[in-house]
Amino acid sequence: MHATGSFSNLSDVRAIAELNDRSREIFRQIVESYLMTGEPVGSRHLSRILPMTLSPASIRNVMADLEAAGLIFAPHTSAGRLPTEIGLRFFVDAMMEIGDVTADERTRIEAQMRAAASGHTMETALAEASALLSGVSRGAGVVVTSKSNARLKHIEFVRLDPTRALVVLVSEDGSVENRLLDLPAGLPAGALMEAGNFLNARIQGKTLGDLKQEIETRRGDMERELDTLTAKLVEAGLATTVGPAESRQLIVRGQANLLDDLKAADDLERIRLLFSDLETQTDVIDLLSRAEGGEGVRIFIGSENKLFSLSGSSMIAAPFRDGSQKIVGVLGVIGPTRLNYARIVPMVDYTAKVISRILEQGR
Repeated sequence: MHATGSFSNLSDVRAIAELNDRSREIFRQIVESYLMTGEPVGSRHLSRILPMTLSPASIRNVMADLEAAGLIFAPHTSAGRLPTEIGLRFFVDAMMEIGDVTADERTRIEAQMRAAASGHTMETALAEASALLSGVSRGAGVVVTSKSNARLKHIEFVRLDPTRALVVLVSEDGSVENRLLDLPAGLPAGALMEAGNFLNARIQGKTLGDLKQEIETRRGDMERELDTLTAKLVEAGLATTVGPAESRQLIVRGQANLLDDLKAADDLERIRLLFSDLETQTDVIDLLSRAEGGEGVRIFIGSENKLFSLSGSSMIAAPFRDGSQKIVGVLGVIGPTRLNYARIVPMVDYTAKVISRILEQGR
């Protein structure tokens, strides 16, 4: 399993890499305490919990060095220290020990995903995946998938009035999608049925993208079989259904979890900003889509992406694939920067693998 992020924005990578064992241990305790409680940690508390004997004065000297390296900072309300976003990135990339998903958890995830997919649409299974990840993370579970990746079973044109029709798409997974279509003037009475028959003869097992590409490459066949207006109707129907702005779908579950365990008024403000971020669906989709670019799990922390620069949130995400090993979506968790990365990274990774297997086997 790979968990990757962005380590290129560190001001002094060498100084961080050369931290001695004592400095690393103090830094580790500050980060782990923050991930567990969200609270700043002071030198007196560290002197009690460190596995080595150090005076509070010695610890304060090390903390000053860590602060100079940009790894920790002192919030104005406390003498304790918290990790910076750069510190969190260093911890996640270089120090964190990623846990594993237990056998019981694997069985439960597999059973829940297969139950949700069996006899339902794939969207149901993805919504279940989103809810499951939300439950284990205290964050919001998110899934982005491409509507146009569904394999089609049937297409129909239904006239609504003289100038408009509905394009009805039925996918092999049972999902149904309706799109509105403007009709060209003077369209023959049988054109809608003719256009539907023409497409249905070529549709079996193809995605919308596949179908559009086939019609493009075999335009001559269409022009021989159909009159000009009906051919235009076929092209317009496909164009309506594969518009890029509409081709991605966002599923979010468990936003209410983000309201639990708030520590202060500024926590509430941060969550309010995150809710605002989640409503900006296009930006969330764009961010999740960045996780399609690499193998395994991607971790985005705070202002490393502009979407979360105000709310100071993190996202852990992994792509999932269809039977032809093509990436067809991304699932993950969005929450505060003190997410339990070591636990959530393997959960996201395993859930993405289960979804990929279900898609590969056609459920």
